[in-house]
Amino acid sequence: MQTLRPVYLLLAIWGAVHPMYYFISWFLAEGFSLMAMVDAWHANAASSGLVWDLTIAAVTLTFWILAEVAVRRNWEALIAIPATFCIGVSCGLPLYLFLRTKPLK
Repeated sequence: MQTLRPVYLLLAIWGAVHPMYYFISWFLAEGFSLMAMVDAWHANAASSGLVWDLTIAAVTLTFWILAEVAVRRNWEALIAIPATFCIGVSCGLPLYLFLRTKPLK
């Protein structure tokens, strides 16, 4: 499991940086408006489906994190929840896996 930790960390960094490039590019082109971005996410049925897919995945990940933190008492893993909703599942999930696979003391 220890060999996967660096992979999870790299995926979390990639999951933060790569999507953020597109968000920042969009804001620079369209102006900083969160509501306009939400409207763009629902421009057609395909993008709405993707938004709902990611939303359901984010909520599911949140419940999983909360359930495991309650048992494992790995409180630092809670940081993956705001990472999921502020950055995306592409960052939150690998970040949580990185934190979850920390060696036990």
